[in-house]
Amino acid sequence: MRMRDTFIKPMHPEGIKFVAIFAAITFVLSLIWEPLGWIGIGLTIWCYYFFRDPVRVTPQKEGLVISPADGIVSLIEKAVPPAELGMADAPLTRVSVFMSVFNCHVNRAPIAGEVKAVAYRPGKFFNASLDKASKDNERNSLRIEMADGRDLAVVQIAGLVARRIVCFVEPGAKLRTGERFGLIRFGSRLDVYLPDGVDPMVQLGQTMIAGETVLADLTAQA
Repeated sequence: MRMRDTFIKPMHPEGIKFVAIFAAITFVLSLIWEPLGWIGIGLTIWCYYFFRDPVRVTPQKEGLVISPADGIVSLIEKAVPPAELGMADAPLTRVSVFMSVFNCHVNRAPIAGEVKAVAYRPGKFFNASLDKASKDNERNSLRIEMADGRDLAVVQIAGLVARRIVCFVEPGAKLRTGERFGLIRFGSRLDVYLPDGVDPMVQLGQTMIAGETVLADLTAQA
């Protein structure tokens, strides 16, 4: 790996127009007052960094559930999956990963399988680290059916400053573990509902890397 690759990451195409807008505003600010231009440059660099899309190396062992997001494990608890997914009305272990505005926001599939349902629901914009965000905030939910017939749900949740959830897949899509399936713009959270009987292998406060950190092992039954 070259040294520059440590600092310069690829940018997701979703970010191009935003970086262009930030750059244009920076140009105008620099004409008004030079110090404002320097502030604009800093914000433009941050915008590029927000939309970074680094290469990730996903573990290949069968049955591993991988983190769908960069961030911190903010909640581990029992909860019923979103009703709009049509899953059983029974509590499952939910692992929540909170993404700050400094995390990479490209979301990756936690497990391989077929997307059986994609359901968007408008809502509020509470701080995504709060428990009530799972119920009240704007969200986009995916139900993924694995090869053994079991379902896993992953939910994109908008946060306090997030105002746009993007999902790249539709029902019927076949996902690979670690494959990009969406992103959320600017600060948010991902919930993963594990199949019944599967325990998480992470702890509260643990730092997660999308597409790389092992969240659970489906072959290790509780």
